[in-house]
Amino acid sequence: MAIETGKLSRLAKALLETADDMNRSGLLSDAAREKITMRHLGEKAAPAIASLSPGEIRMMRERAHMSQAVWARHLNLTAGYVSQLERGTKHPTGPALVLLNVIKRKGIEAIL
Repeated sequence: MAIETGKLSRLAKALLETADDMNRSGLLSDAAREKITMRHLGEKAAPAIASLSPGEIRMMRERAHMSQAVWARHLNLTAGYVSQLERGTKHPTGPALVLLNVIKRKGIEAIL
């Protein structure tokens, strides 16, 4: 992954370059490379947050064996909002979208 290093300190540039080299040579996994903080990478390197379809949201909830009310409680949302997400009348944004993406990748156990 190429990184734009325009406004970084010399030390930060050197550290990022070393991390990239270690990643290319196989000494540093992709997951470990991605853990480098946003302070060093800047806004352009923010991870892509995928939008979720109503069916995907419902499938995640059903896979967790939770009702809409229980699912909403764990996500700190209202049951009405969860219902709207599953029907497609509303689309998750901001923190709710990020949290749903984490659950999609790692399962509900990631937040329990």
